[in-house]
Amino acid sequence: MKLYDATLAPNPRRVRIFLAEKGLSVPLEAVDMRAGINRQPEFLVKNPMGALPVLELDDGSCISESLVICEYFEDLHPEPALIGRTPEERALTRMWERRMELEVMGPLLTAFRHGSSFFKGRIAQVPEMVAPSRAAAAKRLAWVDGLLAERQFIAGDRYSIADITLFCGVDFGGRVGEGYDAGLKNLTRWHEAMKARPSAAA
Repeated sequence: MKLYDATLAPNPRRVRIFLAEKGLSVPLEAVDMRAGINRQPEFLVKNPMGALPVLELDDGSCISESLVICEYFEDLHPEPALIGRTPEERALTRMWERRMELEVMGPLLTAFRHGSSFFKGRIAQVPEMVAPSRAAAAKRLAWVDGLLAERQFIAGDRYSIADITLFCGVDFGGRVGEGYDAGLKNLTRWHEAMKARPSAAA
């Protein structure tokens, strides 16, 4: 198998960090998003959505969507459990991961897509979406800061895919001008702890 990857994009990084936390090594094939290779017919056969990452299995079939790829590896390699060992743990972790993806990463990426020159000519940009998306992300990050006053990790007392999703979102946001308020001390403490994990280099 191999993983079609894009080094700077947050969603492929989610899978790379997940694999690193599992101690797994999967061959990577870089896809040049700047050149639009992911929108070319050859790649669209692998993922009609044109998005990355994509995991190509040995039989040539392809799996896309970051969380689905992570769940596939969790099923193959249950330890360390990054989604959960019991139905209850898995449900709670997926709940928190979904919140981090939709409520935090989503607005951050929306602000970037509609405000960045990178997407000019690639999508129909709506500049008016930037400010409300930033405001939505800031509101949710303040909420997350409050949560982290009472817990070490997003889903409770253990590191999980929910932490990976939030980390990739806020780390990417900081690189593209969508950083969070430095006054959010609990979020800052959590972010520094995530950056210190060896998997953050993935």
